[in-house]
Amino acid sequence: MEELMGKKIKELRIARNMTLKDLSNATELSISFLSQIERGITSVAIQSLGNIAKALGVELSYFFRSLERPRNVITRSWEQQIFHDDKSRFVYYSMSNNREDALVEPMIASILPTERQADIPIYSHEGEEFIYVLEGNLTVIVEDEEQVLQPGDSAHIPSVLPHELLNFTARPVRIIFVTTSGINKHLPSSYSGLAAGD
Repeated sequence: MEELMGKKIKELRIARNMTLKDLSNATELSISFLSQIERGITSVAIQSLGNIAKALGVELSYFFRSLERPRNVITRSWEQQIFHDDKSRFVYYSMSNNREDALVEPMIASILPTERQADIPIYSHEGEEFIYVLEGNLTVIVEDEEQVLQPGDSAHIPSVLPHELLNFTARPVRIIFVTTSGINKHLPSSYSGLAAGD
């Protein structure tokens, strides 16, 4: 931890064109102590780290965010998490290992066939959704408008608009489904498989 912290402080100091002496003068910490911090051979108290952050022009939280180890940016096919329950028409395959902090959440979804109903419930929630059809014919309802998307077609939906994705064919429909961060907290019941997998 100390090594990562020190490396970040040194990188930021150099980016600011500051010498250890400059940083020492700005923080009232000795040059030898700052050097030890940068080399990761000593720890630093929160108050001293706050002084360093102020001298380098960043918030204290910057150093703690920088200590987060990078997640694996590659997701192999066999690593994809699957989300589904018996009440959902959707089967989701997560395409990212970084689900907690990402701004978007990409998935492949299979939508199982369903019968057309006289009154189709549609939903709205926070965020945005991007849909790209891989296989089959996808029925997309946005407000009062119904469209059928075929392979190669796509849709970008502000999720505050009442909407629903449906499969009125006899075979599963496969789509690439990208949602904004945290959207699974607001998913309607038709997406219950994802919520159940969290």
